[in-house]
This record gives sequence, structure tokens and C-alpha cells, in this order.
Amino acid sequence: MRISVTDAKAQLTELVRRAEAGDEIVLTCHGHPAVRLVPIKRELSREARRALLEELQAANPTPGRAPRAVRTSSTTSSACRSDRRQFFVCEPSHAS
Repeated sequence: MRISVTDAKAQLTELVRRAEAGDEIVLTCHGHPAVRLVPIKRELSREARRALLEELQAANPTPGRAPRAVRTSSTTSSACRSDRRQFFVCEPSHAS
């Protein structure tokens, strides 16, 4: 979605929600892409880190040796998503 900075002022809360949901929001100045709203990647909460650690330990029953790669479960991903707050960052657009 492209929207002018002037129009975005009146809709900022809705634009932030849409960006968090995965929509691409590009703000334009005089019809030219200027910035893109993107969600901030949040750090895992204490509970999500604990769940991930338990998954790692369950996947590697041999103490002292870490597995090379572990795929996280949907439970961990859900915990990460539910911990998200409403923040955003403006970054320069690289649109063509």
C-alpha cells in the first residue's frame, strides 16, 4: 500500500497495525516513495526463551553437546507473536 505522508498522519494507528500484520506500507512524498513502515523484530520473552531452551534440551538428550540446528515449534512461535507490542520503524524505501 502506498500513501502520502500527509494522508498517513490521520491514519497512523491503522497503518501501524497493518504493517505489524505483514502489509507493506510505503509512505510517499510528492508521489515518490520515501519510507516504509516495518515491524520491529522483538526479543523473546522470558517464557518464550525458557520454552525454546526446553525444546533444545529435549532435542539433545546428551549434556554438553549442542545440536547444530533445531526447528522451533508453533508453540514457541505463538509465544513470540503474542509478546509483540505496537512499535514501528521508518526505514528508507528501496522501491524501483
